[in-house]
Amino acid sequence: MNAVFSPDGKQLAFVLDRVKVAVYDTASGALREITDGSVTSEVDGAIPFVWSPDSKWLALNIVTNHHEPYYDVVLVDATRSHGELHNLTNSGYFAMNPRFVMGGDAIIYSSEQYGMRNHASWGSMSDVMIMFLNREAYNKFRLSKEEYELLTEEEKAAKKEEDEKGKKAKDGKQNKDDKADKEAGKPIRVELENIDRRILRLTPVSSDLGDAYITDDGETLYYLAAFEGGYDLWKKDLRGGDVKLLNKLDGPSYAMMPDREGENLFLVSGSGIKKLALSSGKISNVSFAAEYKLDAAAEREVMFDYVKLEEAARFYTKDMHGVDWEALTEHYRKYLPYINNNYDFAEMLSELLGELNVSHTGSGYRSGAAAPATAETGLLFDLANPSDSGLLVEEVVTGGPFDLYSSKVKAGDYLTAIDGVKITRETDYFPLLEGKAGKPTLFSFSGSAGEWDEVVKPITPGRLSSLLYDRWVAARETEGEELSGGRLGYVHIPSMDDESFRGAYSKALGKYYQCDGIVIDIRYNGGGRLHEDIEVLFSGEKYLTQEIRGKYYCDMPSRRWTKPSVMVTCEMDYSNAHGTPWVYQHQGLGKVVGMPVAGTMTSVNWVTLQDPSLYFGIPAVGYKTAEGYFLENHQMNPDVLVPLDFTKALSGRDTQIEKAVEVLLQ
Repeated sequence: MNAVFSPDGKQLAFVLDRVKVAVYDTASGALREITDGSVTSEVDGAIPFVWSPDSKWLALNIVTNHHEPYYDVVLVDATRSHGELHNLTNSGYFAMNPRFVMGGDAIIYSSEQYGMRNHASWGSMSDVMIMFLNREAYNKFRLSKEEYELLTEEEKAAKKEEDEKGKKAKDGKQNKDDKADKEAGKPIRVELENIDRRILRLTPVSSDLGDAYITDDGETLYYLAAFEGGYDLWKKDLRGGDVKLLNKLDGPSYAMMPDREGENLFLVSGSGIKKLALSSGKISNVSFAAEYKLDAAAEREVMFDYVKLEEAARFYTKDMHGVDWEALTEHYRKYLPYINNNYDFAEMLSELLGELNVSHTGSGYRSGAAAPATAETGLLFDLANPSDSGLLVEEVVTGGPFDLYSSKVKAGDYLTAIDGVKITRETDYFPLLEGKAGKPTLFSFSGSAGEWDEVVKPITPGRLSSLLYDRWVAARETEGEELSGGRLGYVHIPSMDDESFRGAYSKALGKYYQCDGIVIDIRYNGGGRLHEDIEVLFSGEKYLTQEIRGKYYCDMPSRRWTKPSVMVTCEMDYSNAHGTPWVYQHQGLGKVVGMPVAGTMTSVNWVTLQDPSLYFGIPAVGYKTAEGYFLENHQMNPDVLVPLDFTKALSGRDTQIEKAVEVLLQ
């Protein structure tokens, strides 16, 4: 896996047995293991590494202290077997994408240490950092422009004097030793002592960072960063400090690959290749064409074998929940000759993977074709009582197309026509909205304001779903406040992601900060990764009170909830929405009210197959308790069992919230 030739072309480094880095000597055929795999837990074979220019060192992206998944930049001697792993960054933050620069005197990498960090453990903003491998390179880099120019002149003069003393042969040819040194690359000097004090931040502001490259002379940094939309190409004068937007690419995160001479920088992505001329800053497209003939049936067989191999190698328990994987895969293989499309192939893979009795797996097919979406009006109609007068408006959804100061539409009015097409009791009005999302559309009404027309832009189904979610949350907030007499707050966490956490944090420590307790509702949550953050937020215990001249100022901690809470769950909670209430309950933060949650707490690797329209899931990380069992397939039972009464829900009552309030006020 991940085979890369050394710069001198004499060695090939690759990932061996999924967890080791090995080097193959092309001349002797000898193979040596550079790492022994003892610190690598993940078995996906993805160990990023780069060669040093002198072909003697490898910079790896691995975790050496089992603080997964926070990768460090690690340096290892590529000339020795099982050499010492030198952790260069030793950071609790992600340190990713190492690249040797400046002839091997330094390594650049990306770090989230200074950027806005997502609560959900991924998606943080990063910076380009540089670490100097020796003091000379660091000291020279820190010189001002004037100081560096003076030093350069002095070095040129000294070099000239040295060349004159040891003049080359009269024909001007280099001797064999000189030529060999040039081909092999100048040996780099590594000084590990105090290397952590030779780290600098190069980018002026953190961003959604892509790849980065420094010119050989160490004078210019090129990097990709996204502040709005796609990635743009930026340039920084490292000596003077000036930063310039070189090209607003608004594109994907290209990989930066210099040519041998260091004159051009190729920007490579799955959507194409661009060439940046470093001297002029001009960017041009690199055109190419490639054709191939595809045997789709044979490709599906190869992909089937890949699923079989990867699932067996990376499943979170070695026994794969006790199934006979070899027998199962052979049983399903017999269906391959009768499958002629990827949709059916994905369904068959899902059936196979479902035999593992585990969450976070299955397969899917990404269809490239999509029918025009049927737009939504943002109006709720009385569809139970059709009328030739049109569609009776029961509610104007807040935030929808008709929630405007200029709109006359109110509950009780009738929608009589769309784009001039009259609506009767027999009319299926949905086709009239096909493909209309975001497009000016004429709506005709009759009612309290007489008969009138309004032109608005209908919204997508997804946008309406979001507005209805806000409506539902507002109703639950009101219900909680009314049931508790204003004593309790309410937050809903729809997903275990950064945005959801920030919303809960904002309300808990803002709107509801003065309340006596809070209801934490995680129903209908599909997961993510927030169990640690939610535990920290809602486990605060008051230890100080701040005062100013005898007047109360604030309690400490001020960034954690220090009052009682209750958590509400339902049968639709999944993944981290199973792990989070387990942690909440296990840590004794409060009672869990609602319905049981299926044991679905694993971390997944979603893998795209050779045909990118297909993917499958590998539950790769299990969560084991102190008692020795995994949370997967172990149901989380609430402290107070209460189902949602759907009859009462139709009238606006939420029996689970009612019980949660009752429990919290006891």
